[in-house]
Amino acid sequence: MTSNAQISPFRAWVLASRPKTLPAAAAPVIAGSALAWLDGGFDLFPALAALIGALLLQIGSNLANDLYDFERGADAGERLGPVRVTQAGLLTPGQVRRGMWAVFGLAVLVGVYLTLHAGWVVMAIGVAAIISAIAYTGGPFPLGYYGLGDLFVFVFFGLAATAGTYYVQAGAVTATVWWLSNAIGLLIVAILVVNNVRDLEGDRAAGKHTLAVLLGERGARLEYVFCVAGAYLILIALVLSRMIPLSALLVLLSAPLAVRMTRAIYHDRGRALNKALAGTGQLALIFALLLSVGLIFAR
Repeated sequence: MTSNAQISPFRAWVLASRPKTLPAAAAPVIAGSALAWLDGGFDLFPALAALIGALLLQIGSNLANDLYDFERGADAGERLGPVRVTQAGLLTPGQVRRGMWAVFGLAVLVGVYLTLHAGWVVMAIGVAAIISAIAYTGGPFPLGYYGLGDLFVFVFFGLAATAGTYYVQAGAVTATVWWLSNAIGLLIVAILVVNNVRDLEGDRAAGKHTLAVLLGERGARLEYVFCVAGAYLILIALVLSRMIPLSALLVLLSAPLAVRMTRAIYHDRGRALNKALAGTGQLALIFALLLSVGLIFAR
């Protein structure tokens, strides 16, 4: 084990940003951009800006969670998940708070560019995402403490991120984009479900009523199955209805990983679920990448 004294400030900030969560931010942008390519609306610079913005929002959300969970006492005791830098004393609450606002400030700058390119609705969505990211564990009514975290993740890291990426390139959103956004959103929610199943007992003791706490262990695992299976069923339905080409079924190559992660959430406990957490993040990214390859080659 590395002691806190051996961890450099740079390494502490890397830990605070939680790089293993970043595939969840990239997957919706990749999927939305691939669909824009298929429809002839792909635009490189807005796509890159959407990716940078999504990554910044994810990092800012991670910093907010680190800070506000510490302040509410939800990180008391021994953690089963990755290190929380505020709890571990690697960074002070003031440092994490300033870092959070700096990251969100950079996200706003990206949003200004995208707003100039695609209209005010982009900034409205971005500001709402920042407010919700802070309200996830902060403020007078923290969403994550009242079973609303899954809905927040689905809306902003699924629907808004995927459809928004398409919109800033193509200038409109189609029914196909909305359906695909649902599939991606379900996979991103599945990542949160693993996190909440792992922390279920600790969250219950801390009074943090995540949806996993409300549903119970069995119900939360069923939610995971619903999310993962739902993503694949939506994709298959889109192919069968000819809304996207047959080559999109390349996504099914990721199904063995989905099966392994589903087995893991049913059989693993505690820290062992950290592998399923990382694996579900990889599943979302691989799903989006395979979909992109299928759509690009179709055109």
